[in-house]
Amino acid sequence: MTNITLKDIQDAKKVIQGIVKKTDILESVKLSNMTNANIYYKCENLQKTGSFKLRGACNKIANLTEEEKANGVIASSAGNHAQGVALGATMNGIDATIVMPSTAPLAKVTATKGYGAKVVLDGLVYDDAYAKAVEIQKETGATFLHPFNDKYVIAGQGTIGLEIFEQLDYKVDTIICPIGGGGLISGVAIASKALNSNVKIIGVQTANIPSMHESIKHGKVTTAFKSTSIADGISVKTVGDITFEIAKDLVDEVILVEEDEISQALLFLMENQKVIAEGSGAVTTAAILSGKYKPKENENVVCIISGGNIDVNTLQKIISIGLTKSGRRYSFETAIQDRPGGLAELSKIISALDGNIITANLSSTGDIGKLNAKMTIETFNHEHIAKIKKAIKDAGFEIM
Repeated sequence: MTNITLKDIQDAKKVIQGIVKKTDILESVKLSNMTNANIYYKCENLQKTGSFKLRGACNKIANLTEEEKANGVIASSAGNHAQGVALGATMNGIDATIVMPSTAPLAKVTATKGYGAKVVLDGLVYDDAYAKAVEIQKETGATFLHPFNDKYVIAGQGTIGLEIFEQLDYKVDTIICPIGGGGLISGVAIASKALNSNVKIIGVQTANIPSMHESIKHGKVTTAFKSTSIADGISVKTVGDITFEIAKDLVDEVILVEEDEISQALLFLMENQKVIAEGSGAVTTAAILSGKYKPKENENVVCIISGGNIDVNTLQKIISIGLTKSGRRYSFETAIQDRPGGLAELSKIISALDGNIITANLSSTGDIGKLNAKMTIETFNHEHIAKIKKAIKDAGFEIM
């Protein structure tokens, strides 16, 4: 294992302090009240480039030799490391090529190009882009900048741990951190455990791509992939050997969250914290909202929001999923009489129970005298939906 110490992270802090922001820590009053604990957010979504990745990328670039810089740099990324490398390289006058998955959000691709890098799209997830980047690196001789399995990158990400302790006057019991390849949680764990050996480090992955969870479970680096995820920033099928060795020793637990739980967490952050996060940045909130991590009374918990680079179109879809899963949006189909007032009868039932009709589409059923009504309504919760469904059925309508 590459030996990374607290001093390496403190050195990284000095190197990058003129480039990166010391991001805010905000208390989540809603989550604190829900859990009887003290829940805080470390808002790396407010970092330059919209993600913590700038920290590690800039520390790595600062430690390149002149020859390595002259050869230009190449990196593979799900999107956030790409922007960090692109900005860091441009600031140092270095040519940069970034390989990203073809599924990367358009916002991340556009931003990376905007920072001055050449972008190549290849594959479905980070691992596919990595393989392509290695291929290009062999052809061009450019210096490869790994997004997580690197001493300087890990040390750069670890500066978040230093900031958390400073900002909360060292009163930190637990840090909940997203895991993709493991660079962020490795750095944070090294810094945090060095400052307080009793602090708990909890990792969170999407259940669709539980690579670190499976690796720790099996005691060796294990590739894991079930399906793509809205948490694209942590969609890494195989963690690093360096990050695995650190995580298995320093991470107390790895929690898996489902896609709908991530969607609900994104919605929660927007409504209650006024924070826009990307899927990977919301998994820490999902861990608490889902009850998969239950803080003790008065426990001081910091949830790292790792990034905020989410595509607007993706956000719209996620909001819709979150509203449906939380019982605040309900769609159904039923048949109504094809006569004047047929739709009004159904609408009256819904409005009498304070349901708000968003859309109502009518189409032929093939039966004379009947129409198919497909409706989407705003509701308060699942109990409200149950009441509306019962009233509709009691009135003689069949819900399909």
